[in-house]
Amino acid sequence: MKILIKNALIYPMTEEAAAREEPCFQGNIAIYQDRISGVGQIPEEGDFDKIIDGTDCVAIPGLVNTHTHGAMTLLRSYADDMPLMDWLQKKIWPIENLMTDADIYWGTLLSIVEMIKSGTTTFADMYIMMDQVARAVDESGMRGVLARGMTGLGANGEKALLESVDFIKNWQGKGEGRITTMMGPHAPYTCPPDFLKKALSYVEQLGVGIHIHLAETLTEVADIEKDYGKRPVALMDEVGLFQHHVLAAHVVHVNEQEIELLADKKVKVAHNPQSNMKLASGIAPVAQMLKKGITVAIGTDGASSNNNLDMIEEMRTASFLQKVAAMDPTVLPAYQVLAMATRNGADALNLTGEIGQIAVGKKADIILVDFHQPHLYPHHDAAAHLVYAAKGSDVKTVLIDGKVVMENRQLLTLDEERILYEAEKCTRRLVEQVN
Repeated sequence: MKILIKNALIYPMTEEAAAREEPCFQGNIAIYQDRISGVGQIPEEGDFDKIIDGTDCVAIPGLVNTHTHGAMTLLRSYADDMPLMDWLQKKIWPIENLMTDADIYWGTLLSIVEMIKSGTTTFADMYIMMDQVARAVDESGMRGVLARGMTGLGANGEKALLESVDFIKNWQGKGEGRITTMMGPHAPYTCPPDFLKKALSYVEQLGVGIHIHLAETLTEVADIEKDYGKRPVALMDEVGLFQHHVLAAHVVHVNEQEIELLADKKVKVAHNPQSNMKLASGIAPVAQMLKKGITVAIGTDGASSNNNLDMIEEMRTASFLQKVAAMDPTVLPAYQVLAMATRNGADALNLTGEIGQIAVGKKADIILVDFHQPHLYPHHDAAAHLVYAAKGSDVKTVLIDGKVVMENRQLLTLDEERILYEAEKCTRRLVEQVN
């Protein structure tokens, strides 16, 4: 299929565009099958199967949510205003133990509806019953980088590890290539070194990356230091984790020496500002990490600790939080944050060659943001509008892998009302059971 997006203000988010005085331009985007075939002044008279009018819209690469737990949409506003460990141990883990395949399937579809409608085209998910997550990704047309979350404590560690291996073998490259997989050890405090080393042996065999929570809270840092005589980052380095592609979520409590190590080992960081704020985990030193050359991308975390999956809102928070932490309004300017949510996200997920930019040969993962909105007038700096003023509901049209999955706010691959109904039904049953 050949598609033309015409007359949009385009932010390619390429390094070449970033180097220009104006990193955007008015133009057209041609798409052939799943990839971008042309960007610029493309005649409308070509043999196109579909033409999308981008008038009054800004075209950017689809947003990349680098850390979430999709099916936790079922637990949105179920457990709030609690410290992380109380939240996990007293509320989240007990209800998760009751979840069925159907719960994970419908909860993930609910998250995908929310993400597509707010401009996310790729998400990195770590959770349980991942076959159901992959099924939802496959059916929806979404792009997912999926990991079976594992804990190495107790008798279930070996079972989780073998399930993870089977999941990777069964789903890597499926969904017309939209599904890629990672190994998902939960965190240093739930995965002892011996378990991690066993997981790493499979990482080497399977050739996949690692998605892990790291240095999220002061409690984690203190407990790891007490148990192993070193902080989480040093422990993970000693275990050999950083010899592989690592996506580290949170990375809130790290010192200068640890930042240097993460930079040297090319560890990728998924920054989750709203979740870190809500759980009072702290403020990640994002500006310092970026200065050291670390790839820092953005994630929402799960909807139980955020409580939404809106990456546009997350961009605004990421910028504002770093400004107030540094007491410097020049820190994390809008365009840099937009790059974190697109190009950096692709790099963090090892998909640099595929997504994160509007350029010839890249996958056609593109969103159109409707700028004909009162809160986006007058039209000064479009990048600043995208990061500081836009809302997820301003996303008008979404393409993933060259297919239109939402047009004029209407989902084309999913039955939204059915998903809302089924998700609510699943949640009511879980709450009744856990109580």
